[in-house]
Amino acid sequence: MRFTLEELAEVAPGHSVEVRVPPDGAVQALGGPRHTRGTPPNVVETDPATWLALACGLLSWADAVGQGRVSASGERADLAANLPLQAARTRDR
Repeated sequence: MRFTLEELAEVAPGHSVEVRVPPDGAVQALGGPRHTRGTPPNVVETDPATWLALACGLLSWADAVGQGRVSASGERADLAANLPLQAARTRDR
């Protein structure tokens, strides 16, 4: 689980969105204004099973949000372009 969060930070470096998958971990990703204190303005939170489905491409971002399996708040809290992780890495090359 933690590896996939770290992979997201590599594929989409930055500090403008905090991605939380409790209790397994959290990471800051995506370029933009850096968040340093308090509750970040851009937060994505989901459960471990949903996160793995998103990371592996078994579930689309739109479906996860539409089904209420992901909480995404803030202007930049959209990970659709960065998931699934392998596809995002391939697009970067």
